[in-house]
Amino acid sequence: MAKHLFTSESVSEGHPDKIADQISDAVLDAILEQDPKARVACETYVKTGMVLVGGEITTSAWVDIEEITRNTVREIGYVHSDMGLTPTRAPY
Repeated sequence: MAKHLFTSESVSEGHPDKIADQISDAVLDAILEQDPKARVACETYVKTGMVLVGGEITTSAWVDIEEITRNTVREIGYVHSDMGLTPTRAPY
């Protein structure tokens, strides 16, 4: 009988991975709203004071990725610099 090891990762609210996923999802949603046939491979990286959005996007849509990123950060609740990330100060 073969033995299997099952592992998984779980991150809590406020973890950079959760923030990154929400930003990537918001970019994807905005693009698909304009171009349902778009191809989107959007990756977002988050660290204290900085967000980097990158990847490969093939679409006829135009979206303001910086604006989407700042709005998403704001909607999540990061609004004060003492939280480590703000929608107005961080370089995006």
